[in-house]
Amino acid sequence: QVRLVESGGGSVQAGGSLRLSCEASRIPYCMGWFRQAPGKEREGVAIITTTSATTYYADSVKGRFTISQDNAKNTLYLQMNSLKPEDTSMYYCAADLWRCGSWSGANFAYWGQGTQVTVSS
Repeated sequence: QVRLVESGGGSVQAGGSLRLSCEASRIPYCMGWFRQAPGKEREGVAIITTTSATTYYADSVKGRFTISQDNAKNTLYLQMNSLKPEDTSMYYCAADLWRCGSWSGANFAYWGQGTQVTVSS
């Protein structure tokens, strides 16, 4: 079992920055950030293989978002810069013990409750 608790969401103007945090009860093999806006499908944003720190990013956030981990604090981060209104969404932290590298949410067994990010123009 992995418990995940997100924090750090909020409202910001376009061009601004936010940092999301996800505190885990333990560090699993794979952790990632997903987002889902009302009426839209869930999409993967960034993934990290915690043993090697290999990262994967969705094309829509490359160069703007950075995923990182602090194993001493059992915490995953998502630094979001140059935010755009289209980044507005509920952001979820996800984890899996065995698999990594896939954007399918079905491959992540554990999920947080989500944190809202709103970007105004």
